[in-house]
Amino acid sequence: MQQVQLPEPGGLAEWCYANLGSRLVQVHFQQAHLSAVTGVRLADGRNAVIKVRPAAARQRGCVEVQRHLWRAGYPCPQPLAGPAPLGRLDATAEAFVPGGTQLAPDPGSAGSFAAALARLVELAPQVSAVSTLEPSPPWSYWDHHEDGPWPWPDDMNMDLNTRPGPAWLDDAAIRIRRRLERCAEPPVVGHCDWESQNIRWRRGRLHVVHDWDSVISKPEAAIAGQAAAAFAATGGPGEHATVAQSAQFLAAYERARSRPWTADEQEVAWASGAWVVAFNAKKDTVDAGRGGPLADVLAAELAERLRRAGA
Repeated sequence: MQQVQLPEPGGLAEWCYANLGSRLVQVHFQQAHLSAVTGVRLADGRNAVIKVRPAAARQRGCVEVQRHLWRAGYPCPQPLAGPAPLGRLDATAEAFVPGGTQLAPDPGSAGSFAAALARLVELAPQVSAVSTLEPSPPWSYWDHHEDGPWPWPDDMNMDLNTRPGPAWLDDAAIRIRRRLERCAEPPVVGHCDWESQNIRWRRGRLHVVHDWDSVISKPEAAIAGQAAAAFAATGGPGEHATVAQSAQFLAAYERARSRPWTADEQEVAWASGAWVVAFNAKKDTVDAGRGGPLADVLAAELAERLRRAGA
């Protein structure tokens, strides 16, 4: 997938009037990567965030989940419109929720991140009530159908399977996928980009969760396991939770849901966490040519993650 360009001002204004029923009077901010994000003020006084991205069926399901959670009182932005076409792309609008700060991923914070995710899963709709959340984003798409261990990345225009090596990393992906394929737990609805940079807090309480493009349907242990590996990421390159931090998160999540992990769920959680770190490390090796910081860190901890995953 290529970087999405910011929409033309005229087209954005027309979209706002057609879908939000009010004129665009001010642009607060704009940024573009895999989606183009624009913060706007409307003539009726509302502040909204417009996200523009390539059309995909799963986006409607993501908005359905976000709306369900907002109505249930979960701290997420209220969906306002879309998905609806904006040129050749699709756009959605949600209420702008300012404020809050990132919570430092120190040993005492794992419980807060875990409890917030467990509450989301508890309040989320049943999978059967959502139109579709398939396919999962690539960092959660271990059950893909590509010829090789790796799915196509969303931020690089290449087939990772044509860039073999390092051998230990490709082998790890195969072993992790085999372990996850044995999971027989039913899927639930959750969030697969549970990084500190997507979550804001106020006076120690959850203020707002962002990035609702990252809704998925996977077994609860897999959702928790990915979050356990990712929650410490604050936006810097190669950031992820240590093995010890991941263990703290999973223990806290178990307490929050008031139900112990089974032995199978524990392995699934560690396998899914290993997958997201391995996938990002694979991209890291391609970017850096012969390796990079995340691959170097993972090489040192991979054996322990695979052991805990039963892989």
